[in-house]
Amino acid sequence: MYAIVTSGGRQYRAEEGHTFSVEKLPYEVGEQIELNDVLLLANDDSVKVGQPAVEGVSVKATVVDQYRGKKIFVWKYRPRKRYRNRKGHRQYYTRLRIDEIVVE
Repeated sequence: MYAIVTSGGRQYRAEEGHTFSVEKLPYEVGEQIELNDVLLLANDDSVKVGQPAVEGVSVKATVVDQYRGKKIFVWKYRPRKRYRNRKGHRQYYTRLRIDEIVVE
């Protein structure tokens, strides 16, 4: 069984025991959270699609890690004008481990 959940404007496939990273959430490491925005629930042979969300389904997850991603560089450059500008950015992420998918 798996579910498609949203967090931070993106969609993720959630299966029990799997981990994935989402944009930073305001929770401490080890805390259990509940994701209620379930867009799709797929069992072995049945699929429930929500409009916009599936009623009575939630995903319980544990916060495993709070970390920063790889640094990216943003370049601005104007040819023949001696203008070069480089800025760096590191995004904050939260790693979640899916504990269970609750169907009421």
